[in-house]
Amino acid sequence: MEQLQLDELYAVLRELKASEISDEEAIKRLERSPCWVWTAMDPTSKLLVVVDVGSRTLAMAQRVVHQVTQVLAPGCVLLFLTDGFKEYRTAILTHFGYWIQPERRQDKGPMPKPRWMPLPALLYAQIVKSYRRRRIVGVKHRVVFGTQLAIEQVLAACGWTFNTAFVERLNLDIRQRVAAIGRRVNTLCQGEAGVRDQLALFHVYHNFVLPHASLRQALAEPMAPCLSQLRVAPCQLAPGTRRTDGHQRSWLGEGVAAVYPGDGGGIDRSCLEPERGVAVQSAAVAPGADGLKQDTG
Repeated sequence: MEQLQLDELYAVLRELKASEISDEEAIKRLERSPCWVWTAMDPTSKLLVVVDVGSRTLAMAQRVVHQVTQVLAPGCVLLFLTDGFKEYRTAILTHFGYWIQPERRQDKGPMPKPRWMPLPALLYAQIVKSYRRRRIVGVKHRVVFGTQLAIEQVLAACGWTFNTAFVERLNLDIRQRVAAIGRRVNTLCQGEAGVRDQLALFHVYHNFVLPHASLRQALAEPMAPCLSQLRVAPCQLAPGTRRTDGHQRSWLGEGVAAVYPGDGGGIDRSCLEPERGVAVQSAAVAPGADGLKQDTG
């Protein structure tokens, strides 16, 4: 892991949806709201490292960065990319800094006090966006720790530039899959405990279930063959089996085992076996001994 993107998103207020309060009043309430969702992800592997819920304060920023340090290898220092939230600087410096003793500038007088300084390998930049009427009108890059050249070299290895697009795309996935914090839904956030439960489920789903099409790392093992490459095996029915309580099409479908819809297009159409290359009528896959019977009633 070489870089990390952090961001936070808020839960929509019910009064704001109904246009009962202005945007300025909504921002004031949101700053005091405890239901901010904090996320930290690795843009290279798309791994969701941290997801937490809390107010938009320095204490919560410290908590999120502390959780990041718990999963990192000892001595690992990353490139951090965030928005313009000023409390990130203090939180990152707290966990990725060290004490130094400044040299004396004069022969007499007291010794200078020790100073807490960022680690030499620490890189941190902020992407500050300016909005006007809910639209982005400007983007500024602010280098907080490190140099711009060092940050550009880390990003150039992946073909990227200064941006937080990956974590913002993650925020969109959270809004779409976690009902409690969706933008245009009726299931708004009712409590912090419920949001945590839903986010815990999303955390597992995102890391272990959801396929990420834009991964840049090669797979260690090849994937299993797709269904279209598998041979379709017919199911053998017992001789003399009859069924008189349904339509011919309905009970015939039960005699065909896992017909792939892309091969035949339907039950009554021919399906092609990939290994033999022979077109076989689906009606002749597994007939009963007494043939087909259809109720007329």
